[in-house]
Amino acid sequence: MLYKKCTLAMISIFFITGNISAQDLGIGPQVGYYKAKDADGSFMFGAAIRMHITPALGVEGSINYKQESYDYVTVKSWPVLVTGFFYPIPIAYGSIGAGWYNTTLDYKKQELGNIVVGIKDKTTQEFGWHFGAGAELPVGSNTTLAGDIRYVFLDYDFEEIPGSDSINSNFYIITASLLFGL
Repeated sequence: MLYKKCTLAMISIFFITGNISAQDLGIGPQVGYYKAKDADGSFMFGAAIRMHITPALGVEGSINYKQESYDYVTVKSWPVLVTGFFYPIPIAYGSIGAGWYNTTLDYKKQELGNIVVGIKDKTTQEFGWHFGAGAELPVGSNTTLAGDIRYVFLDYDFEEIPGSDSINSNFYIITASLLFGL
């Protein structure tokens, strides 16, 4: 049953995207700034591939690296995002999507007198979702500059740290992508 659904989805995508030109598909670097309410803001970097399915609909896949610090833990994450776009006008869009966050929690060691207290680091996979808005501007005949802001709902579980249930780890991302047409 799953095989039939996947095959049907791939055939549908083929027919929907059969007339896509080089201007409708772009790939390139992505940089951004993100900030969680209870963490320091920082920069992230990665790559994105974006496709216009119709003049009003598009989709993007991206992978980035980011790192943020809270009081007793450093969070390193490699988010893989899939985002859908709706274009009410040709250069502006609204977005909604989901992400898989491969996350390493690096707990800081604490010294209490002559004793070093530490919690073992751990790597987890988290699921989150996001929404936002942005704009695309053509830069030359085959290049697009895209910029947006997205709010991400991803609540890390710092269960090893007492009192951490009050930490808000949802965050916003401001990104810029330079997409080269294929």
